[in-house]
Amino acid sequence: MQRTLRLTIAVLTALSVLLTLAFAFVLAPGKASAGVSYETYYKDQFGQLFRMQSAYRPSGVLGDTIRIPDPNNPGETIRSPLNKPQDLFVDEEDQIYIADTGNNRIVHLDEKGSLIRILEVPDSPLNGPQGIFVHGNGDIYIADTGNHRIVRLDRDGKLVRVFERPQSKLIPDSFKYDPIKLVVDKRGFLYIATLGGYQGLLQLDTEGRFQSFFGSNKAAFSVTDAVKRLLYTREMYAREISKLPGSITSVDIGTDGFIYTVTKEVDRAQIKKLNIAGLDQLAVKNEQTGKKEERSFGEYSWALADGSLPQLNDAAVDGDGNITVVDTKLNIVSQYDSNGNLLFFWGGQPGGGTAKRGVVTMPSAVETNSQGTLLILDSENHMIQTYRLSEFGAIVHKANSLTQDGRYGESEPLWREVARQNAYYSPALLGLAKAAYQKGEFQRAEELFREAGWAQGYSDSFWQTRLLWFQNQFGLLMNAALVLLGLHLLWRRLRRRIPASLKDRLAVWRRLPTFLKELGHVSALIRRPIDGFQAIRYEGKAGIASSMILFLLAIGSYGVMSSGTNFVFHPESIVSASVFPGLARFAGIWFGFVVCHYLVSSLKQGEGRFRDVFYGSAYSLFPFLLLGLPLTLISNAMTLNESAIFLFLENGLYVWVALLFFWQAQGIHNYSVGEAAINILLSIVTMAVCAVLLFIIYSLTSELWHFIYSVYQEVTIR
Repeated sequence: MQRTLRLTIAVLTALSVLLTLAFAFVLAPGKASAGVSYETYYKDQFGQLFRMQSAYRPSGVLGDTIRIPDPNNPGETIRSPLNKPQDLFVDEEDQIYIADTGNNRIVHLDEKGSLIRILEVPDSPLNGPQGIFVHGNGDIYIADTGNHRIVRLDRDGKLVRVFERPQSKLIPDSFKYDPIKLVVDKRGFLYIATLGGYQGLLQLDTEGRFQSFFGSNKAAFSVTDAVKRLLYTREMYAREISKLPGSITSVDIGTDGFIYTVTKEVDRAQIKKLNIAGLDQLAVKNEQTGKKEERSFGEYSWALADGSLPQLNDAAVDGDGNITVVDTKLNIVSQYDSNGNLLFFWGGQPGGGTAKRGVVTMPSAVETNSQGTLLILDSENHMIQTYRLSEFGAIVHKANSLTQDGRYGESEPLWREVARQNAYYSPALLGLAKAAYQKGEFQRAEELFREAGWAQGYSDSFWQTRLLWFQNQFGLLMNAALVLLGLHLLWRRLRRRIPASLKDRLAVWRRLPTFLKELGHVSALIRRPIDGFQAIRYEGKAGIASSMILFLLAIGSYGVMSSGTNFVFHPESIVSASVFPGLARFAGIWFGFVVCHYLVSSLKQGEGRFRDVFYGSAYSLFPFLLLGLPLTLISNAMTLNESAIFLFLENGLYVWVALLFFWQAQGIHNYSVGEAAINILLSIVTMAVCAVLLFIIYSLTSELWHFIYSVYQEVTIR
């Protein structure tokens, strides 16, 4: 009995220990997110989102315990918190300056957050300052927004001069001089962002004279605007609401002298890196067209954004040129390298009405110090949150800096470690690919560039591989060409000596099945398409079997083109999970056209029957088989240098198919050119109307089903 009791106690003790350990394991935070209240993500160039380990970790809070001397009790201090601060600046000694907007002052802290002094300019009090900049010589520039001016102080805080609104005929009378942010270059020239200043940054010289508007954005121009400009009279167009470019909300300057601007109300080029001529250095060359295009910045995931679009507010540039931007709407921090390529982004929404460590409620400004620490100003919680690089983030920064400098060999072991920690991080693959390319390992570089989805790098690597292959195989290729030429000449001589009776015995065309002969009618469509379609209608040159074979072969060829074309020409093929949705759309559009085309032609005195339209539409797809498959095969031996040839052939294929559909309308229905054009146009319009009707029917049917199911649930429950 005692033995049984002891055994029972031992089993219960063991179970309790196991349950305790299980609960501890379940409730314990993961290693990657320990102490972090937000998630970190990376988004590749195809828009695929990857969750990753933290690149930055919260390290502390500054500016939340500011104390100043008590004017009523000498020797005592009182708490004087920040009040809706709007900007901060970190100087070369990592000292911090805060534009304390609500308190009409500048707060100067040391690198640890201890108060050094308060700048209030008693000779000319500040009024809602929103911007602060400290020059290398120690001069302090303040965007005194409420007083419509720029204030310059010396390093001791004494007023040196005031920059009022400049006088110039080039500045319109409607321009409002409300400075919100500013930077000063090495020459002492001021670049001022003004509230609502869509003209760009206001550039002043050292004496406050107007020089130019710098780095302005472009106004959006849509197809609707083009139609309005074409159709409206001058008076009507003048009454339209003017479309203005987005105004710059923030400005920063890097150690390299480039001016960085941030704009909210635009969907592209939210961040610009401007040289002295005002040209954006973050614009990239399109790999297909070769033209420079503006990129879109400001990252988000649906888990963080909840459907909202980014609203970037401020940017900071570190010593390596990495650009960090904050989003006031989504509370997301995004970081890019010096070329504008995404490194990572993170963020989170505060919950329960309480502030979380590392989660900023209203980020109004961001800065970075010489140690790589990020400082983000929270205007709602009236403090600065600081973030230090994690081990992973530090490796990424170091490796990327070496890569940007062209030191690929030194960066390779670092990128290898990054890839070991996160195999889905594309910058690591790109870094390894560039290192392999530099070492002459072109095949490995080709594989890595493809895995990373970088078309230009893959194309360059493949060009080198192809060149080496041709050099090694040139002799064999020439010998093969000579042998084929000799065989061709020999066949031509032997063919002339074959007796006519033997030729008749060898001719198999007459013994082919009917549907194979009908397939041969494609050759007539190549030579004389209109006559060929007329033969389908009046001479029965096509049948259901041959038409279905051509349709299935065409749709199969389209699938091969979609998935098998070299990814440098169709980059989306890398991330396409399946070709079946594309094939379904292809078949749906084709069948919809057949039905609508027949219905329209019935009303427009067309002579073709439904089966004739079906046969002719199927035969019109043969270019996908005749040209699409060889083009897909050839594309895998081409580089971006031959993109013009590929695009010419690909566009030619679709133009050829469109012309065959047009000639089919002429031949089968006996239409003139004008009648065929009207018929095709009406068929397309009918297809659009049918698509809308099908969508409405589907929506109503879905709603009806949900209603019936809800009623059924109510009845069964009660």
